[in-house]
Amino acid sequence: MSINYDNITSQLKSLNDTQYFGRVTAVQGLFVEVSGIRETLAIGDRCRIHASHGQEVPSEVVSFKEDKLILMPYKDLQGVGPGCRVDAENSAPAIYPHPSWLGRIVNAFGEAIDGKGTLRQGDKAYLIKSAPPPAQFRNRVKGKVDLGVRAVNTFLTVCKGQRMGIFAGSGVGKSTLMSMMAKNTDSDIAVIGLIGERGREAKEFVEDVLGPEGLEKSVLVLATSDESPLMRRQAAYTAMAISEYFRDLNKNVLCMMDSITRFAMAQREISLSVGEPPASKGYTPSVFAELPKLLERAGPGTQEGSITGLFTVLVDGDDHNEPVADAVRGILDGHIVLDRSIAERNRYPAINILRSISRTMPDCDTPEEYALVAKARKYIASYEDMAELIRLGAYKKGSNQEVDEAIFYYPKIEEFLSQKKNERVTLEEGYQQLGEILAIPFQP
Repeated sequence: MSINYDNITSQLKSLNDTQYFGRVTAVQGLFVEVSGIRETLAIGDRCRIHASHGQEVPSEVVSFKEDKLILMPYKDLQGVGPGCRVDAENSAPAIYPHPSWLGRIVNAFGEAIDGKGTLRQGDKAYLIKSAPPPAQFRNRVKGKVDLGVRAVNTFLTVCKGQRMGIFAGSGVGKSTLMSMMAKNTDSDIAVIGLIGERGREAKEFVEDVLGPEGLEKSVLVLATSDESPLMRRQAAYTAMAISEYFRDLNKNVLCMMDSITRFAMAQREISLSVGEPPASKGYTPSVFAELPKLLERAGPGTQEGSITGLFTVLVDGDDHNEPVADAVRGILDGHIVLDRSIAERNRYPAINILRSISRTMPDCDTPEEYALVAKARKYIASYEDMAELIRLGAYKKGSNQEVDEAIFYYPKIEEFLSQKKNERVTLEEGYQQLGEILAIPFQP
């Protein structure tokens, strides 16, 4: 059996001279009450509960009650009872990423769950919860990212270090759109966080979406919907910490997270459990405090590396103004809106071009590219304004020159926006194809 001395060295460096421990005094629902180590721990610190059957249950300090700690476990509480020993962790929650993590699937603790053996540990600790680089020292967003999706590359161009949201109701195609981008991107590294997803989707995503070539330059962080809210929340933080590691290696990282809504739901479960009052549609104030702390970690670095963030948002009941969607939209640098009515017309990806925006796109496009996209947007807007009259046959051809042109070009633009799941279109090809469509002479 081979011994990984790098892992042993990293763990030895993190050890402290003193070990603190307490005892379980009560278990109530999802909480464990502990006495004996009140003065040594703070909110967010970690503990390990020694269950009666010999296993350890990792837990986190979430509250205090007089002289006792209130812990929430990351795993099942079976075997935990009064008198069980509770050890305090000696260091802040952190992971030790390494370039060999590429091609691997890890859990919220940064542990391998793909059956390919243990992960090699790096020399530098990356805190699970950390602050982004100071705003005044970060580079500006610049340079385009090729995502391989024609509609996004041309109409909603994403730049290196930008943060974009994909907003959609259930079953409209946001996970499929994200998978197309993950497979076709030209970024150096892809870090993909599947937060609270269905268990069956993990293997499908690896085998059908990424494939061997895509997985080779990706790290997948997985927390399924049946795991504890602490695990689901931490998976998002872990994905961001891994992204920061590769950014510091001067890589252009594409960090994709599906979904931010489930991260918010996990935070809501934790907050409600400790007695925090709900504020908006059941979401607690801490949810809206945690969202910017997570999302602001994506962006350009202070050197050559950057983290381009793509975050899916599951809008409740197709209401794009519900609390989480509204909060996330205000933090990000743009949003891609998927429309159910477009999906019902069988046009995929079902991106509503007029309701979507990329805030950094004007600075990244050349004047020629911007003029081309603006012209196409004008035709889409003109057609949509008169869509009802056109469908009813109430519009008389020749009444308005601009609308006549829109009717001529709209079907061609709609075909341009449609793309098959396994099709890849580069930035250059997208602009060329759109230019060819708009170069067709208008025939009255």
